[in-house]
Amino acid sequence: MEIIILISLVVLLVLGALFVIPRSKNKGEGKDARSAGNGTTSTSYSKKEVSTHNTRKDCWIIIKDKVYDVTPYVEEHPGGDAILNNAGGDSTEGFFGF
Repeated sequence: MEIIILISLVVLLVLGALFVIPRSKNKGEGKDARSAGNGTTSTSYSKKEVSTHNTRKDCWIIIKDKVYDVTPYVEEHPGGDAILNNAGGDSTEGFFGF
């Protein structure tokens, strides 16, 4: 019984890491939902642009002003389709459970 619990915890940690690690074509750099304004170069997306990625096949979310492409994770989300409630929008509250 203890081994099943241990394996379950490891699987949950791995799935959680997949969700938390930003997806980007820029080698792991997060995509800013808005400009940082500090002179650094980064890819910025307007909330309007993010809002167009709101389907099961193309799902982006914003968490703490960073844009994440969670499309590969949608089918594995432990809350089922709950991840789609904020697809294309800000998921900070849902992610942190506020």
